[in-house]
Amino acid sequence: MSVSRRRFLSSAPVVLAPVLWSPSVPVVHDVPDVPDVSDPSFPTQPADLVREMVGVSHNNLVRVKELLARHPTLARASWDWGFGDWEDALGAASHVGNREIAETLLAHGARPTIFSAAMFGQVDVVRAFVAASPGIEATPGPHGITLLRHAVAGGPRAQAVADYLKTLPDADKRPATQPISSEDMAALTGEYLYGAGADERILIATSNNALTFARSGRIRLGHVGDRVFYPAGAPKVQIKFRSSAGRMTLTVHDPDLVLEARRAT
Repeated sequence: MSVSRRRFLSSAPVVLAPVLWSPSVPVVHDVPDVPDVSDPSFPTQPADLVREMVGVSHNNLVRVKELLARHPTLARASWDWGFGDWEDALGAASHVGNREIAETLLAHGARPTIFSAAMFGQVDVVRAFVAASPGIEATPGPHGITLLRHAVAGGPRAQAVADYLKTLPDADKRPATQPISSEDMAALTGEYLYGAGADERILIATSNNALTFARSGRIRLGHVGDRVFYPAGAPKVQIKFRSSAGRMTLTVHDPDLVLEARRAT
């Protein structure tokens, strides 16, 4: 197994949905009051806390406040859910329209973005971003969620932003996908092995009428045609399925070949 393959995805769970989603992440109950200087990662913040902070920032205000009380700088926490699909805590609250959590994070030093401005309904701020950086409205947020979808998540208080963004053709631009039948998806599901290690395996399954790619979590896949997919939030990555001698093979290209796995089940 090459180094690049071993580094292919961390053990972090990934759960993605087409527009709005909220990941299920384990709660770290023993939040340390002081840094553990014996931890090899010191002085960086523990990865499990960072991951949890981003996860709970979608919908768990109580836990957000608990974590911030111990570590206020977690307001700026950012996590890669897979294939470079980075999301920070404020981005999590913004794309699901959780204004109260977003306000709490900003009060603790989170960095506002065009996406948070869209959710809050700050139309002058969004207009200023677009004027300063023409084309920025096409930049996707976490999980590939568009700027317009953030404004829609903001509800009636963000209607002015939504109306403005609807005048910009690329504010809701998403990667093109092709339909795939449930029968074709079923033909691709199973466990794929790419090494001898217990964790060197990928589970391809279906959820909500879409294919998912999982190690310890799930990544929703978009079908571009001919059994070629991309992971949500990373449209330039390609995951390809091919059948040879009656056995299915999966390859990941990012952009070059990262790994090849053969179905065991």
